[in-house]
Amino acid sequence: MREHGPRVAPAPQAAGWPATWRTALDARTGEGTTIDVHGHLWPEELVDALRRRSSVPRLEGWVLHLDGEAPLRLNPDDHDVVLRGSLEPDSRGLCLLSLSSPLGIESLPTAQAAPLLDAWHAGVARLPEPFAAWASVAGTEPDLQQLKHHLQTRFVGLQVPASWLATPSLLETHAPTLAVCEAEGRPVFVHPGPAGLQQASRLPAWWPSVVAYSTQLQAAWWSWHQVGRSLMPDLPICFAAGAGLAPTHHERLVARGGAVGRIDRGVFVETSSYGRQAIDALTRVLGVDGIVLGSDRPYGRPVDAEALGLGRAAARAIESTNPRRLLLGGTP
Repeated sequence: MREHGPRVAPAPQAAGWPATWRTALDARTGEGTTIDVHGHLWPEELVDALRRRSSVPRLEGWVLHLDGEAPLRLNPDDHDVVLRGSLEPDSRGLCLLSLSSPLGIESLPTAQAAPLLDAWHAGVARLPEPFAAWASVAGTEPDLQQLKHHLQTRFVGLQVPASWLATPSLLETHAPTLAVCEAEGRPVFVHPGPAGLQQASRLPAWWPSVVAYSTQLQAAWWSWHQVGRSLMPDLPICFAAGAGLAPTHHERLVARGGAVGRIDRGVFVETSSYGRQAIDALTRVLGVDGIVLGSDRPYGRPVDAEALGLGRAAARAIESTNPRRLLLGGTP
């Protein structure tokens, strides 16, 4: 594992960020308002595109059909822009929306992935505040010029499925895509990918989220620390759901012959699905500066950072200061 983090915290490029977003981020986080780095809301364009499909991933009305998961009935209110916006904690906060990687869109053949990705980008780009969004890209023959355009205009960074980072060699395969983000000074958000479970209908409904997704995130964490930082020394990266609590296994890593270097200030984990016990454990390994607020709304709710018992300064860091540093650079 690498002994250090990014050489220099990436500085935002003035020409890249839309002025309104940069102004909003500066003003809001300067006043301590929240940035939720992980939310979901499907714009009408994506919903319509999924309903036109005859194979997975597809929507039949509001029933979602995926490969390796049981059919899931969605609540249409979860994708209503006005209703969702009213749930954000204050009128000046931000919620960063990500394409649901368990859909498997990024892993489809290029011809199938392209119209769905176009629908995603077109739909979320028109959403009003408090919403901003992560870009996505196909895993096969990715359009890196289009990705660069997204990063230079309306999108805060790139989301990738954790399954792309399942092993060090897979991470190396996708390194050219990640390197576009490094060059643009934009972060990468690692989100669970398709569950890919056998006989999913015979498993409890919680199984994909608790078992498959957590396992993916743990593998991605170890792949990143094995080869990712050496390949991309200046890339900010954030792992969903506490990286499946992989950081809490650092003691086991050492016990099995591995090594833990100094804390990497360019690596973050977000809090979705976890509360006081897990976040306390993560802070003992990574420190408060490595933790950012993520809700996974509508599938979860944002944790009350002040109720974690870490103190008001830590709560402000998790909700505001750290997410801002993930997006715009800077030092703790």
